[in-house]
Amino acid sequence: MKRLQRIMTALCCLMLLATSVALADDGFSTSYTYTYDYWDDVQESPDAYRVVEMIDSTTLGLDSLGGKRLNRPQSLFVQGDDLYVCDTGNNRILQLRREGNSFSVSRIIDTVYDDKEDYDLADASYLQNKEYEKIVAEYNAANKDLLEIRAAQEAGFESTEFTSAISPLLTEAGIDIEATSAVEEFIAGLIEEKQQAVDEVSERMDAARQVAQEAADQAREAGCRIWQYELWTVGEDGNVSSPLNGPNDISVDEEGNIYVADTNSNRVIKMDKDCRLLLEFIKPLDATFDQSQAFLPRKIVTDVAGRVYALCQNINKGLVKYENDGTFSGFIGANTVSVSMAEYIWKRYFQTKEQRAQSASFVPTEYENIYIDKDGFIYATNIVYSEGDLLWDNAKPIRRLNSLGSDILIKNDRRPPIGDVQWVEGGPEATGPSRLVDITVMDDDLYVALDRIRGRLFGYDSQGVLLWAFGTRGNVEGAFTGAVSLEHMGRDLLVLDQFKNSITLFQTTEYGDTIYKATEAYLGGDYDRSADLWRDVLKMNANYPLAFRGIGRAVLRQNQYEDAMEWFKLAHDRENYGRAFKLYRKDWVEANVWWIILIVAAVLIIPLAVGRIRKMKWEVSEHERSKVRK
Repeated sequence: MKRLQRIMTALCCLMLLATSVALADDGFSTSYTYTYDYWDDVQESPDAYRVVEMIDSTTLGLDSLGGKRLNRPQSLFVQGDDLYVCDTGNNRILQLRREGNSFSVSRIIDTVYDDKEDYDLADASYLQNKEYEKIVAEYNAANKDLLEIRAAQEAGFESTEFTSAISPLLTEAGIDIEATSAVEEFIAGLIEEKQQAVDEVSERMDAARQVAQEAADQAREAGCRIWQYELWTVGEDGNVSSPLNGPNDISVDEEGNIYVADTNSNRVIKMDKDCRLLLEFIKPLDATFDQSQAFLPRKIVTDVAGRVYALCQNINKGLVKYENDGTFSGFIGANTVSVSMAEYIWKRYFQTKEQRAQSASFVPTEYENIYIDKDGFIYATNIVYSEGDLLWDNAKPIRRLNSLGSDILIKNDRRPPIGDVQWVEGGPEATGPSRLVDITVMDDDLYVALDRIRGRLFGYDSQGVLLWAFGTRGNVEGAFTGAVSLEHMGRDLLVLDQFKNSITLFQTTEYGDTIYKATEAYLGGDYDRSADLWRDVLKMNANYPLAFRGIGRAVLRQNQYEDAMEWFKLAHDRENYGRAFKLYRKDWVEANVWWIILIVAAVLIIPLAVGRIRKMKWEVSEHERSKVRK
């Protein structure tokens, strides 16, 4: 009998092992998936996503399409079933069409065309703009001389600045440096002379700017849309064309118009679906834009009104905003600077000019990437910050900008959305905090951020609560060596690797799909279904705090306050627990208000009645005693 039991036990174990192997070997590549618990410890979880397709030059058949393989692509954009890839190293854009889980090249965009015949005004506009830039350079040089002389004067006779800037001029003028009054008179005259030169160039610069703006307006009114005349050529067939040069980003509107951040050509192009030029957005002539800086748009987004927001290299005033007619309308969403009082005092009062010049300036940093959601809010990521600012929410690596440029991202979790919450402080970059290089936002405000350090993806709900994290570095499927761009098609995720020159397509597992459905049901007001779906999630992952919170939020909406408190307690969600307790207390008070009134009345009235009776007894007793005495 015992032998038979052992045999049956062994058979059961073999069956369980075979079942687990069959479940694991389902034909999909898996990725390490995890979340964080209340104590910020990593908790492994079932995979929310799995790799279903790898897209590269071979699968796209690029060898037979001109022989150019993908070369350091930089960006992805999704429009319906079309996936646009900025193949930056090849100065082109690939438009891919999706069928099932396969992608094929539907066309290659490498040139923009224009059919306008009146180029005289465009040429004049271009020449006036170049003249303005030339005068700006002259002004910067003259102003630099003036500032150097002023700085030398303030630094004093013994300083290096004074010796290098003033001494040669004194020697040339035959003035002895020991003759203090003569030196001071000479410097005052020199400053006045330089100031007059600066003022004169400034007047010429203002006049040139006005002329350049008028020339641009005339060209625009005449319907001529080519501003950078030297970039265009007229072919033998009479077609006017301009090749793309380093396209770094792309956007496509509902009408099929294509916007390209043509970085190396210093422009943003708007063209129709046939690649005919509609508009060029170039460096603003406005005084708020530093004319000494090259116009290098790296990332762009467009809203439903056709406005363009460009993230430009070396511009730290925020996003450059253009109206739909190409007019520059200012900057929005400049990064704020976090500076401690100790840093400010040390730099302001205890460092020399040379030390201040060599140390980091207290200036905002530029964003890393941008994305615009269906409601017109711009999500921006930032990778330049101090590690110490992350957990205290001073760094804000993810921001949601409204039309005024204010950050309105909701953060209702214990930690702000920063990617990994554990890292080695002060160590090498590979062990440091996450650096989120891109972000994509789904229709229900769930968003996913991409970490280039460890090749991980972090999914958050609309409240900033971490749903899942997965991914790693390496050369296997589902791992990355140079993750640079992220997009979504429905719930599917696409990740572009610039070093592998490939795109990885991820699809949700049953676990990930159930999480999404539970969130959708809650946002749609179907709280019973949401609670049931979160219970299904718990069956697959019994240690998932968001499921406890999700069930708690669902039953809270159903006015089941006591049950909600229990679920929030399991999730360690103090804020929602307090909200549920407040409602529970209010409900309990309303249900027992008459008993409360009776008890309060009894507590107040009975002592008064007892006291009154005692007083009456005492008065009667005193009256009787007075009769006896008589």
